[in-house]
Amino acid sequence: MTAPAQFRLLLPLAASLALAACAGSGVPKDRVPSPVADAPTPLAAPQIAEVPTAAEADASDVPATPDTGATIEAFDEAARVAGDATPAGGTPTQAELDYADLYGESVYDPVYDPTLPEAAQMPRSYDPWEPLNRRVFAFNSAVDRGVAKPLAKTYAKVVPRPIRLGVSNFFSNLGQPVSALNALLQGRPKAAGQSLGRFLVNSTLGIGGLFDPATDADIPNQSADFGQTMGVWGWRNSRYVELPLFGPRTLRDGFGLVGDAPLSPLRQVSDDPVRIGLQGLQLVDLRTRLFAVDSMREGAADEYALIRDAWMQRRAYQIQSVRRPRGEDGEPSDLPDYLYEDDAMPTVPVDVMPVVPLSPTPP
Repeated sequence: MTAPAQFRLLLPLAASLALAACAGSGVPKDRVPSPVADAPTPLAAPQIAEVPTAAEADASDVPATPDTGATIEAFDEAARVAGDATPAGGTPTQAELDYADLYGESVYDPVYDPTLPEAAQMPRSYDPWEPLNRRVFAFNSAVDRGVAKPLAKTYAKVVPRPIRLGVSNFFSNLGQPVSALNALLQGRPKAAGQSLGRFLVNSTLGIGGLFDPATDADIPNQSADFGQTMGVWGWRNSRYVELPLFGPRTLRDGFGLVGDAPLSPLRQVSDDPVRIGLQGLQLVDLRTRLFAVDSMREGAADEYALIRDAWMQRRAYQIQSVRRPRGEDGEPSDLPDYLYEDDAMPTVPVDVMPVVPLSPTPP
């Protein structure tokens, strides 16, 4: 075989080897390598990070203007998920306010919710004579500021506390016979026996009532009067009355004074100077026990309404407690103790009412 013929046989083999080499080097089969395009790319030089200026930083923090449709859809989704909920503090967020502005809906107000029931209302005092009562109250307040309170302050400053306590015990003991009879009329024989027992113990062991051994013997002090008795009998609601010099009452309690008067121990004293002196001392002692509520009265927006409502509420509790179920100790189990204590809101007793003595004055 001649040389040219041998070269013709080697050409296809060489072409096959060349194509295989190109495929292994990653060059496409249909592309002819170019010395410029296929030259190796040099490595890029490292770049130094540039610190942005303040203006560029502020500009980068401003978000792009959102699409209006997407924003409304986002608000719809938030409203659907959250409903009308507000933060725990009750103040609507800015997003809720914006949502209300967009859609014209009011933001939920937890303070005023029309779906909630009405707030509980305290019972109003029955006071149809309020204009007249307020004028009498203004007169009583003037007398109290000008006469009664200064005398009580002088009494408390001059007389030692143990003596003042003995005076209070003495006058409290004098009211026990009236309480015993009214408790019996109310159908409470146990309370009547306790009041009578206190009177006997304090009058003897307590040296005329100056001391209170009955309390040490666990004999409770329960006051009752004929006004309360008529309330237990059925005269529940009675209009409020402000008596000149003698303070809060109801019309029912005014008639009750007539029933209690015959049993008043001081009314049995025929000596006018002695009786008037004891009545004056009892009034001064009563005013000193009101020192505890003076600060409350001075800070009240309407002092007349405060005194009237507090007195009427306590009076209603005193009447209702007689008809309520009682605990094991014979006392109402669901009422606070202060509502049964005279010191909470003491009233002028029948003993100090200026009346003509029942027995004639000796010549």
